[in-house]
Amino acid sequence: MKKISIFLVTATATLYFNNAYAQETPQDSAKVSSIDQIVITGNSNPKKKIESSTAISTFTAKEIQKQNPISAAALLQRVPGFAVETSGGEVGNNLFARGIPSAGAYEFVQVQEDGLPVFEDGALQFANADNFFRVDNTVSRLEALRGGSGSIYATNSPGGLINFITKEGTNDFKGTAKIETSTYGLMRTDLNLGGALVKDKLFFNVGGFYRSDDGIRKTGFKANNGGQIRMNLKYVFDKGYVKVYYKKLDDRNTFFLPIPLVQNGNKLKGFDGFDPNYGTYSYRAISQLNIPQAGGGFFSRNLEDGIHPKVDVLGAEFKYDLGNNFSVLNKTRYTNINMNYTGIFPAGGPKTASEFAKDMGMTNYQYSLVSNGAVVNPAYVQKLGFWAIDKKMDNFVNDLQFNYKFDKGNVTAGFYKSNWKSQQYWNWSNILTTATDRPELLNLVDPSLSPSAVGYSKTYNGVTDMTFLQRNTQTQGSLNDLYVNLDYNVTDALSLNGGIRYSHDYYKGSFANTTTANLDNSGLTTDGTHSFATTTADDNMSVLGNKFTYWNYEIDKVSFTLAANYKINRENAVYARFSNGFRSPNEEAYYNYFSNPNPDKPLKSVSTNQLEVGYKYYSRTFDVAVIPFYSSLKNLSFTDVFSDGRSENIFANTRNFGVEIEGYARLLNNVLEVAFNGTFQNPKYKNLEAGSLLEGNTVRRMPKIYFNIAPAVNITKSWRAYVSMNYYGKRFQDELNVQTLPSFTEFGAGMSYQLGKIRFAVDGTNIFNTIGITEGDPRAGSPTGDGIIMARPIMGAAARASITLDF
Repeated sequence: MKKISIFLVTATATLYFNNAYAQETPQDSAKVSSIDQIVITGNSNPKKKIESSTAISTFTAKEIQKQNPISAAALLQRVPGFAVETSGGEVGNNLFARGIPSAGAYEFVQVQEDGLPVFEDGALQFANADNFFRVDNTVSRLEALRGGSGSIYATNSPGGLINFITKEGTNDFKGTAKIETSTYGLMRTDLNLGGALVKDKLFFNVGGFYRSDDGIRKTGFKANNGGQIRMNLKYVFDKGYVKVYYKKLDDRNTFFLPIPLVQNGNKLKGFDGFDPNYGTYSYRAISQLNIPQAGGGFFSRNLEDGIHPKVDVLGAEFKYDLGNNFSVLNKTRYTNINMNYTGIFPAGGPKTASEFAKDMGMTNYQYSLVSNGAVVNPAYVQKLGFWAIDKKMDNFVNDLQFNYKFDKGNVTAGFYKSNWKSQQYWNWSNILTTATDRPELLNLVDPSLSPSAVGYSKTYNGVTDMTFLQRNTQTQGSLNDLYVNLDYNVTDALSLNGGIRYSHDYYKGSFANTTTANLDNSGLTTDGTHSFATTTADDNMSVLGNKFTYWNYEIDKVSFTLAANYKINRENAVYARFSNGFRSPNEEAYYNYFSNPNPDKPLKSVSTNQLEVGYKYYSRTFDVAVIPFYSSLKNLSFTDVFSDGRSENIFANTRNFGVEIEGYARLLNNVLEVAFNGTFQNPKYKNLEAGSLLEGNTVRRMPKIYFNIAPAVNITKSWRAYVSMNYYGKRFQDELNVQTLPSFTEFGAGMSYQLGKIRFAVDGTNIFNTIGITEGDPRAGSPTGDGIIMARPIMGAAARASITLDF
């Protein structure tokens, strides 16, 4: 409630601020009319939105500024057809397109910057695409395509394309500077500058941000700290242009995992000792890990490092008019990523002190605090995974296109080449803590035994399982794709589109074989006196061997799409599209299969068929798009990694019927604006391997209904206030449809005031402190239903205040 009060007081004060100095120029309150918008994503050439036979949502820089999203995932919640889980924090979130289920990440869509992937595969283990991208003032606009032609213009993207297009300089020097603070210790600065070094010839743009905050959930340390810089230089000549650019991202973010809650049907409440809106197991008192290794040396990790990617991107773009209606466009990019990933992953739910001791085979037990040795009697204890992953990744990609324009349309032919590599190392341990939102490390011993007796302790400085899992793996991809796309205007009103892509992709990798060992005869001691024979914490330590298993996998697949768009008049259009695409097996699927090969269950690509029809109406005062769709998937694999390090593949077919709605209304002479989007769908399992009992069940983690509505009032030419409502329907955590994830509604609100070129704004999120869970605990196996559950709720109420200067 304190956060809500701060927000309301701030907003009220802003509302009654003296506006005597307001300028006559109104702030940019009206959305850029969709009737005039040009889109490039999923199209061979730029075309008006109403003439594009795709389901595509667009957001300009001004629209993004007004929404002021707390993360890239929060912005994508405004796109129909995309079910987005935002509870992980700024990064590491999940997106599901049109009811296509997965283990998470961005598995069936591709996230792009300026038409090339942020990284070729956006769903590598612990490397979600949004780990490597941040929304700041260098973004010119966002184009989000669902289904449709995604599989023609990118790999592994049957669900769609998310294309963030960056700003370029113009003849007019322009800049934007922004400072922002919040109720959770945020200090952020954004800056963007662009202009001409040589008029009409040489242009530049440079910008970025730096941010530090404590996090909405209370970690006891800086939850987010870092920033990025992005710059480009573009030279324009008579027949084309050449552009070079560079991006540096060095950011550290805490990743939030499930916490304990109490569920009774559709009702949720906090677990005793745990604040559901602001609590987290990722806390400073358990942030340090330092343990000896069976192979020698020590392994140390600091939870405060969180998800810490260091990303360097260097790219170039070249376009040239070859004459006779021929042109060539080439885009190339090299990306290098060095990421340390540290997170706290619950290993099941809380247990009573006696229950946990019994599970450890103890009839006599004693708990004590690691920090000071004090004997304690906690009501509940929690086993937590302290997971450390290091990933070194690089990606070279080149997209070469030739385009020919003729009287009735154009044809584009291209060759796409991408080489990528991911080298990763895992080192996982389990720790024992109190089941509270400011957890403390616990030791557990058998007081009936002597401290020098074998098996006296079940822990080593709070660690129950020292390095129980290690992995050293490498995955490489080599993609060689040819594609052709044809646009043909039958009449001024009727246009046809067809595209085909041939993918000859090759994947290979290796992983180190492991053995187990302990430290009993290592000569090391647990406390300077007693040997490791006195504890069981080291009994099953993983040791990397010097032998490797090598594997390879080849894909030869064809994707295609056919569409027609009929423009009834300037404001109305209808279209229909059929598309066929695929997704190659993900990284964990390769590891799981080749480490335990099963000829009866060979690896297969996921194939997709999608049919969509749409109606679009765009005018100066009202926009609406209604798009019914159907999708079916074959060989869909659910590749989950459990808290004990095991993983599994379950294969299924799915089908989904749905409809997407998106619109924007300007009423009462632009005094009232209403933006809305929604998705209604019914995704079901078909032919699930696990058995006929699951036939017809609802696909896990997929809501049948979710929508967002955001009315705004332009009180004066300078004052603007808005409210947003985000509804997320009931879902099931599991294929069995046992654990219900109740529906929830999250409200936001804000206000802005334009004083000349300065914009003051206050934005509040989850202002009513709703407990809304986006996922249960997918690493815990089958759920149990009501009672104490593990789930990942959205963040509690928070408010941000910002000042932006345009010059």
